[in-house]
Amino acid sequence: MQKIVGEMTFKKISILIVIALFAVVSACETIMPDEPAPEEVLAEPIEDLTPAQLNLHLQGDGEFARIFSQAEGLGPIFVQASCESCHIGDGKGHLFTALTRFGQYEQDGVTWNSLLNQGGPQLQHRSIANYPAEAIPNGVRQATFIAPNVTGLGFLEAVTDQTILDLMNEQALAGIVSGTVNYVDAPDFFTPKAHHIPNGQGQYIGRFGRKAAAIDLVHQTTNAYKQDMGITSDFDLQDPINYAVSGLSGDNVADPEIPAGTVNAVAFYIQTLKAPPRRNTNDPQVIAGENIFKQIGCENCHKQTLTAGPSIISEINNKDFHPYTDMLLHDMGPELDDGYTEGSVATSEWRTMPLWGLGLQKDSQGGTQFLLHDGRATNYNQAIQLHGGEADFARANYRQLSQAQKDQLFKFLDSL
Repeated sequence: MQKIVGEMTFKKISILIVIALFAVVSACETIMPDEPAPEEVLAEPIEDLTPAQLNLHLQGDGEFARIFSQAEGLGPIFVQASCESCHIGDGKGHLFTALTRFGQYEQDGVTWNSLLNQGGPQLQHRSIANYPAEAIPNGVRQATFIAPNVTGLGFLEAVTDQTILDLMNEQALAGIVSGTVNYVDAPDFFTPKAHHIPNGQGQYIGRFGRKAAAIDLVHQTTNAYKQDMGITSDFDLQDPINYAVSGLSGDNVADPEIPAGTVNAVAFYIQTLKAPPRRNTNDPQVIAGENIFKQIGCENCHKQTLTAGPSIISEINNKDFHPYTDMLLHDMGPELDDGYTEGSVATSEWRTMPLWGLGLQKDSQGGTQFLLHDGRATNYNQAIQLHGGEADFARANYRQLSQAQKDQLFKFLDSL
């Protein structure tokens, strides 16, 4: 009898355990969201990487997410402690993580001064312990920049300078818009590739950043480590300094704080992130919106298709891709003129931002889109209404659309 009772007790306990496990699993299925579809995710590598390339990509991925401490060289003044803090999920940044740039024109009104001897071109509003954060000098011009998404940039890096110059010349001949390039001084560590074409002053075409002030992804990554995190590398040994305090760094960590290999790994990680995927391409409303996009003139600057040049990455090598940018700078009129610039471009000129990934942007911004370079627009209508200058004719055409046509245009933009 005791044996029978023991067996019954064991069976009851087993049944209770099974019921409990079922309840836990059911609860998890209710609480945990479904795994997102591939077309809804930005942070994935491109296809067909070799084992060595994938290993380097994963190394860069880890460094991209790394959170620096004061002991590792963070600061002494900085904006964020990791790359991921500005580019959440490799997507576009938020107003809470926005960057502030500043500078001023010289007395001639032509030469731009980035105020390097006063902490420019970027404000570092945070600091390590016992070191004061930076403040913007009086009387300077400043602008707010939201970090862009970093996906698909390897394709843009592989577009040849000749392709960019050809687009500029084609626009000049057509006479509708007139894009230009920003020739910038190359840093000492820059190694030109076969597709880079210098101008007569030894400068190269910038292609990354809101004002196209970085030539390639190593250049852009090196700048970000220093200006955003205060991390020195073999490529740039000087910490950012709060010149209102002294002319000396104050983090007491030997430079370089990271080796060139780390910068190269992060640049390669960004280079090998997949292009933002399209969605709902067969939706009649999306198709209609795409036709409207072309008809009103948006594609004059937001060019749908470009072709990459030679690349060691097979998925990029000489491939067509669809970023919706011409990679040129355009005068956007007084509405978007912040009075700030980088290099030789006008303060009202901005690089045509790629529109791919636009529909996924809010996922990295807390559910609300913050559009344009400074996040001042929170919907497509507001952003388009601020497009003046060379885009004024497209804006005028947009204003003639019915609300139904505008909704179709917005559905197309959401599909990118």
